Amino acid sequence: MKLYPLKFKPISKYRIWGGNKLNSVLNKGFNGNNNGESWEISDVKGDETVVKNGRLKGKTLKELASEFKDEFLGKNVYKTFDTDFPLLIKFIDAKTPLSVQVHPHDPIAKERHNSFGKNEMWYVMNADDDAEIIVGFNKPLTIDTYSEYLESGNVLEVLNKVNTKSGDAFNIPTGRVHAIGAGVLLAEIQQTSDITYRIFDYNRLDKSTGKKRELHNDLALDVLDFEVHDSYITTYNKKPNTSNKLIHTQYFKSNVLFIPKTLNKDYSALDSFVIYICTKGNVEVAVADEKYSITQGETILIPACINKVTLIPNKDSELLEVFY
Repeated sequence: MKLYPLKFKPISKYRIWGGNKLNSVLNKGFNGNNNGESWEISDVKGDETVVKNGRLKGKTLKELASEFKDEFLGKNVYKTFDTDFPLLIKFIDAKTPLSVQVHPHDPIAKERHNSFGKNEMWYVMNADDDAEIIVGFNKPLTIDTYSEYLESGNVLEVLNKVNTKSGDAFNIPTGRVHAIGAGVLLAEIQQTSDITYRIFDYNRLDKSTGKKRELHNDLALDVLDFEVHDSYITTYNKKPNTSNKLIHTQYFKSNVLFIPKTLNKDYSALDSFVIYICTKGNVEVAVADEKYSITQGETILIPACINKVTLIPNKDSELLEVFY
């Protein structure tokens, strides 16, 4: 078999708000402190993850796409993106709150940064009792009224805060203001982009530089979506041994699988790679006569040419199933 389920070596990212749960909960084994993000599968220039298992060890996503093309990506994915891998998979640990931020959509990101936009989603794996997510605004605003709150230093007053717990899922399309609160560990699925516009950062200093981090309010102003929604938490079914629809967008599709017993998956009708993110327990991923184990905090990529997968859980386990 030329292609097989691929595991990648994660990249640790220092963040001023990072904690130690990537090590203490997800067993990443990263060095240093303030490990805020684990980039699990990345094609971001300068931060390309490499295969860590099997004969393709050391290969980047772009090298895999160049060599195997639609066998690796899927016909439509390869036609749309050529050798650019469209998704970035992360785990994020917020010991203190992230900056309040927003991301641009594809046209603006292309024009300003020669990048994809950054539509993303979050799946909360672990949260302190009082943990919050900031998502959207809590009342209708115009650019002028928003600017008044921003300039007076009172922008937090108009941000929508949601208490969060394990299992909550949030869709964060471009334009939606957001921030992960203190005490939250989550999985993030997003477009391959590292473009973030910070609009508020609690006036804190970055210990690594001794300075405040840069804000991008001029860039953010024509990106922000001021529409107010009744709820921002995604509702979904929790049927066992089923791909429960989570968040489906034109940029990625995600399901959640609660797996108490062996599950056979048939991807012959799916024209895409599949990524499994283990959010609970331990699962053996069986393809042909080979088995690949993933535990909480690990990911594995199933190339598009592999149609039959068997998932064998160790007790009750949970996966996110992600594809284009």
